[in-house]
Amino acid sequence: MSYIYEPKGKAKEYGDYALNLYNGCTHGCRYCYVPAIRRQSPEQFHSEASARNIKWPDLMKEIKAHTGKPLFFCFMCDPYQPIDNDRKLTRSAIQLCKNAGVHIYLLTKGGERSVRDFDLLGEGDHYGATLTFMNRTQSREWEPGAADPEERMDVLRKANQRGIFTWASLEPVIDPVQSLEIINRCHEFVDLFKVGKWNHDTRANAIDWKAFGIEAIRLLEKYGKKYYIKKDLAICLE
Repeated sequence: MSYIYEPKGKAKEYGDYALNLYNGCTHGCRYCYVPAIRRQSPEQFHSEASARNIKWPDLMKEIKAHTGKPLFFCFMCDPYQPIDNDRKLTRSAIQLCKNAGVHIYLLTKGGERSVRDFDLLGEGDHYGATLTFMNRTQSREWEPGAADPEERMDVLRKANQRGIFTWASLEPVIDPVQSLEIINRCHEFVDLFKVGKWNHDTRANAIDWKAFGIEAIRLLEKYGKKYYIKKDLAICLE
């Protein structure tokens, strides 16, 4: 069984190669797409997380085979969910990648839990946070186990101050007004924004995606930021 794989579909827009370190995710995000992929109920998937039984010499061989190709952590879990406080698989995997000269693309809602690994990140590595809400109450409702939005933004600022390339994933966009405000708040310390839609929920049909996309691009270009509009949103702008 290979640990590193090539994502398909929408995930391919985030990274060419990926590694998942845990089974399950206790952040409990209501919009999470992974339970359906794993044929689990959201309750099963989010109730607990377990560390994958990784054979580190085998993983090292796979990492060396991907030298020169960034590795994305993680699509099917959060690399900095609470279990990583004890197991620290994310740090171990990053260390293997650094030893092999492979760059890391991280995406997390773990906030301060991720700061402990900043000492391992350098030129060519990307640190990212998913930013969905500005409002803490709504974040608690939709992302009950994740770090608060302010904490995630503060950690992005810390990464930027250390010279780490930072990026923000604005997906899903559940409240376009808040997503636009995130751009206003974070543009000074986020190097790249990736902007998508809200999928797999009929409530998303009520959003004027073209108007949102146009305004998001206007703001990003106003601030001179690098950005990537995901294909599902780009289609709405045609």
